[in-house]
Amino acid sequence: MSRRAGPAGSRFDGFIAGLGTTSGTRLVLGHWPRSPFGPFSDVMLERPGGHRLLLAPTPETARFVSGTYSFDEVRVVPVRVRVQGDDWTVVAGDLLRLRFTVGRRGLMGLALRAVPGPLAAWPPWTAVTDLPARLLLGVRTRGSAGRGRREWYGARDLHRVTAVSATLEGRDLGSAALVVPPVRFGFGSTPRRPALVRVTTTVGPERAGTGMSGRAPRGVPSDHGSGDPAGSGPRGGEHGRDR
Repeated sequence: MSRRAGPAGSRFDGFIAGLGTTSGTRLVLGHWPRSPFGPFSDVMLERPGGHRLLLAPTPETARFVSGTYSFDEVRVVPVRVRVQGDDWTVVAGDLLRLRFTVGRRGLMGLALRAVPGPLAAWPPWTAVTDLPARLLLGVRTRGSAGRGRREWYGARDLHRVTAVSATLEGRDLGSAALVVPPVRFGFGSTPRRPALVRVTTTVGPERAGTGMSGRAPRGVPSDHGSGDPAGSGPRGGEHGRDR
């Protein structure tokens, strides 16, 4: 399924959940019903000591994600996401068990929902949304992780996360907490308060002719995959299917 990216870059349509825990471990779930690699989910974790871990379901997705963000370790394990109403359950091999509950949509979510989907997903629109996102949520909607790729985040909805429970390698991570300090996977960031964001993410080269260089972390081959743009994803409010 590895194919050359089109002019607009590789498009991923789905959800990002940014979660903090009282243990100090912060987690970022990417759940992508539509992507150049087909449906998949991945989890980025940063431990209290700063160790950054990627859990991805295939070598191909692991290469792409680790070629866009920075990690100290990458593990290829099945990542399954089940959504039942407001409850999300994530199982990543024998390593991670995560459950979180999505709350009501706030004023920011209502504002994002008012923007037409095609406009929100259009990369140049992030020039308009970047400053408000920084001021109101402390996040960025466009930028580079310095690994030869640039990203544009078109947020389309936002819900608070009201409860979190998780275990990592059998150890309880505690309950929900602020995502503090911020995660350090690259330029990408999440709101300080745990949240689920409906998003269309576009990933493209830093500039014309720029290669996708960068040393891969332990366990990942140094070549990086790419893919064609995918179409628009599930309609507003839909949380995807069991993966």
